[in-house]
Amino acid sequence: MIGNLSLDNLPYILLTVLPIGLMAVTLHEVSHGWVAKRFGDPTADMEGRLSLNPIKHIDPIGALMIVIIGFGWAKPVPVNPAYFKRPGRDMMWVGLAGPISNILFAIVFAILLRITVYVYYSTEILPLEATMAVIRFFQFGIMINVILAAFNMIPIPPLDGSRVLAYFLPRDLEMRYRDLERYGMFILIGVIFVLPWVTNGRIDVIRIVAGGALRVFQTIFL
Repeated sequence: MIGNLSLDNLPYILLTVLPIGLMAVTLHEVSHGWVAKRFGDPTADMEGRLSLNPIKHIDPIGALMIVIIGFGWAKPVPVNPAYFKRPGRDMMWVGLAGPISNILFAIVFAILLRITVYVYYSTEILPLEATMAVIRFFQFGIMINVILAAFNMIPIPPLDGSRVLAYFLPRDLEMRYRDLERYGMFILIGVIFVLPWVTNGRIDVIRIVAGGALRVFQTIFL
């Protein structure tokens, strides 16, 4: 989905893909929990999920996907809307927190990338091979964070975008929309895998969303 990773690139996977991927999904989930706590929900904090230690958030399959395709996920942080004063609005902000944190993380990588390129060309004292390794590290940091943010903003329950869309729907429609979450995994499988297959790749929502988000990010920040 992001790249063609293989065991031939094991050093790159272990030193770049895996650590950045785990950092990205960990920050994403911790941000959900942190904002939920700000709105009065202590659930994530009580379960030790506000830690930046990736071990507390690892989903085995999601971590494996990071290694295989460079894109994965962590265990969702538990959120209990019963603690919120305004559940619809507060859930919207909890949903937005993850993607926003990833975009901010990507901006940090973009700044570091621009500094590295500037120092390399202005001083000419950095070795080319080491500089390129650092540049690839920052580029992957940008890529996975932007794609993770964009993917999660797709308005399919239980993705974060569904929390945002639900807030703006009429009450009766909102309830029916939220009920779709029980079928969310099947809908996601259909959108991610089945739809590209039946259309011979002409309709690949993930590539469309990821590609568009990366182009916008590069235009603004790079």
